[in-house]
Amino acid sequence: MAAGLVALLDDVAALARVAAASVDDVGLAAGRASAKAAGVVVDDTAVTPQYVRGLAAERELPIIRRIAVGSIRNKLVFILPAALLLSQFLPWLLTPILMCGGAYLSYEGAHKIWEKLSGHGAHAAHDAEATMVDEDQVVSGAVRTDFILSAEIMVIALNEVSDQGFVARALILAVVAVCITILVYGVVGVIVKMDDVGLRLAQGGSAGLARLGRGMVRGMPKLLTVISVVGTAAMLWVGGHILLVGTDDLGWHTLYSFVHHLEEAAHEAAGALGGLVGWLVNTFASAVVGLAVGAVLVLVVTLIGRVRGTGETAEQSSH
Repeated sequence: MAAGLVALLDDVAALARVAAASVDDVGLAAGRASAKAAGVVVDDTAVTPQYVRGLAAERELPIIRRIAVGSIRNKLVFILPAALLLSQFLPWLLTPILMCGGAYLSYEGAHKIWEKLSGHGAHAAHDAEATMVDEDQVVSGAVRTDFILSAEIMVIALNEVSDQGFVARALILAVVAVCITILVYGVVGVIVKMDDVGLRLAQGGSAGLARLGRGMVRGMPKLLTVISVVGTAAMLWVGGHILLVGTDDLGWHTLYSFVHHLEEAAHEAAGALGGLVGWLVNTFASAVVGLAVGAVLVLVVTLIGRVRGTGETAEQSSH
């Protein structure tokens, strides 16, 4: 009896150790997958604060909370099951889908640069601020944009853990979905309320706190600019790298091999800093690829828009 009880306790302990190891493995894999999606996460964080511009201060956090709930729903209800089914039954589709996402990220990054150079982005922002804000419309638009970014995050994460079993993949993607959503919208909440906190500090308290508050208020536009620039660079880097790896996986090795040789040459030439320099070379080359592909897509989309606009004008004039 005692021996049987001891054996049972040993079995329970063994199962507990296996379960703990599995949890650790899921956590590590989720962390690795989340790191690979960092570029999209930065972009998501940079984009979301724009949706609460023009809203009353007391409505900012409720709107962000609604967008976060929509983001979780996107990831867990729609994207996660679809990604798991694809990975289980049509795994060969993941690389083309991932490359489509990489092309989209490259387009978005190049389009942001084009808006900055042409001044179109400033006009659009001014027009948006001049109109009345419909909260439901704001949330709907933000959740639609989030769906695309969330799909990219989940597919990138899935690609990193494709060697895991079905259940492990499901757990890892669920952890990635929840953690990244909390991270992104937690940071966004801090960002959009930072100027309000700064104003309160500037209006009361000691001279030191007031100085800190004024600094926070003055620093907010600069912080948003930095986040936007980093987000644009991250989109080009991640998008270009996805395209490079994807072409290599599909059998087109030339471009990937060229970049890989550049990285190795830089690694060998830099000595002790070889790892960092090699990574920087690879990152820069990936961003160049992303910018090139994105620029072509921006040109194509612009030409299509002009053709449609001309067609509509001609049609209207005929009436």
